[in-house]
Amino acid sequence: MKKFFYIVLFLSVSSALLAAQQAENGPEAGGHDIAIWTGGGHSVPGGRGDTGAWNVGLRYGWIITNPHGPGFLKGRFEYAVDAIPAFLIFQPANTSYGAGFNPVNLNWTLATHGSFAPYAELSGGVLYTNHDVPTGTNSVNFMPSLAVGTHILGEKYHWTVELRYLHISNAGLSVPNPGINTVQVRLGIGRFFKR
Repeated sequence: MKKFFYIVLFLSVSSALLAAQQAENGPEAGGHDIAIWTGGGHSVPGGRGDTGAWNVGLRYGWIITNPHGPGFLKGRFEYAVDAIPAFLIFQPANTSYGAGFNPVNLNWTLATHGSFAPYAELSGGVLYTNHDVPTGTNSVNFMPSLAVGTHILGEKYHWTVELRYLHISNAGLSVPNPGINTVQVRLGIGRFFKR
């Protein structure tokens, strides 16, 4: 299964790079970002282990600033919200299905150089599931995360490839509260536009 995942990831990134011959303008102050994404990964130390996650979401973002900042850190600030209609947690006891909402996505996208627009992001939201996540805790959880990635600008659309560290925890709504820490690879396709 892991080999299949890496093959799909490689083919997706390769096709995105080939498609990025004529780059779209990229993020611009006063513009918007609309995208669909999917991601998946596995638990890492620091919480309940032996757990996998897969999700799919929709994003709407507002590019707030023009490029500013020192040297290679010069970039734009974006605020975005994510709706996550499908979130699966593969636990040893069961598979939990859920949906989530990230009302806080703070994104710093470096000034565009050609077809690539690297970024870093800090996010937070809530997840509702049909089973307790982790098992024996709560079905309502919070999802702070940190990501690094890049937009690969195409003629009309952009691909997004990122690595995301996601923590899932009920923040003390119930005891115990071991939480789940995952590292995910996320792929997306979207468009920057101005009205």
